[in-house]
Amino acid sequence: MTVNGPEGVLEWGAVDWRACEGDVRRLRQRIFKAAREQDWPKVRSLQKLMLRSRSNTLVSVRQVTQRNAGRKTAGIDGEVALTPGARTQVAVRVHQSRSSWRPRAVRRVHIPKAANPAKLRPLGIPVIMDRCHQARVRKRAGAGVGGPVRTPIVWVQAGPGQPGRDRSDLQRVQRPLVKAHMGAGRGPGRGV
Repeated sequence: MTVNGPEGVLEWGAVDWRACEGDVRRLRQRIFKAAREQDWPKVRSLQKLMLRSRSNTLVSVRQVTQRNAGRKTAGIDGEVALTPGARTQVAVRVHQSRSSWRPRAVRRVHIPKAANPAKLRPLGIPVIMDRCHQARVRKRAGAGVGGPVRTPIVWVQAGPGQPGRDRSDLQRVQRPLVKAHMGAGRGPGRGV
């Protein structure tokens, strides 16, 4: 199985999307299975493989630039990728910058509140590269809502803002795990 694919020239129209999505799905299933078996070194290894995966990059760029409702919305840099050539360039840049990317500032726009349309609330719109990198990392988290393989320390730092999570979920899961970490002689901030 060649998850990272060829390093040659990429042609957006020639990508086998079914194969790319299958590669990503299989990697996510392997992450889920390793997490269920509590094989944490294997989970981390597979997550790193997912982040390096060319298929994951291609599927994430396709999601952001073709499928999402905000695909025509530009960030602070004014860039959108609406043509196959532009999508190819974004995919190449995302894959090349996967380990060195630093997020950029978001564009602030004010939109009406749902409860009171007379009032406005701020909305941050990230640049397209940030959205692609976020989509790549979301797929690394594993299958299911919120991902099954978040380490306890990540949960403590991330809080209840994760999809499908609320404060009671966080507290119920976090207390025994933090106690187990503290009792094992490891300080906070260290992984499982």
